[in-house]
Amino acid sequence: MNKISSFLLLLLLILQGCNIDNCNQNCFTPPQSFLFEIVDKTTGENLFSNGTYEFGDIKITNTLDNNARIDFSFISENDVNLIHIGSIGWETEIVNIDFTLADKHIFDLYIDADRKMGECCQYTEYREITIKDVEFEQSSETGIYKILVE
Repeated sequence: MNKISSFLLLLLLILQGCNIDNCNQNCFTPPQSFLFEIVDKTTGENLFSNGTYEFGDIKITNTLDNNARIDFSFISENDVNLIHIGSIGWETEIVNIDFTLADKHIFDLYIDADRKMGECCQYTEYREITIKDVEFEQSSETGIYKILVE
């Protein structure tokens, strides 16, 4: 009887380690957000910091959705002025975003996002991210897109 009890105990311990659902934790993987700094191509000055543009000059729309406005925030701290878009990629979607400042087209941003379910968590896979109509640099450290405007 002792051998059977030991075997059953060992079997029970092994089976508890093999949980079909290994997702015993809450996890939350938001999509990547996008940060843009608009700078003068020649001087490198931020065009909001130097007064060329103001927050109210920003218009961001999705041309694939009847020019619906895209939610964004404006981060202005210590002369660092960034446009933040965090509303893309929460679902599978394709967007073509038109960035306009003071009624002047600055650039287009095309994003093809696929929201997927992994082993435990949802996550977003970006099939394509393309910036058109402008030169830009992207920081490998911060991920910020520096848009170079003439």
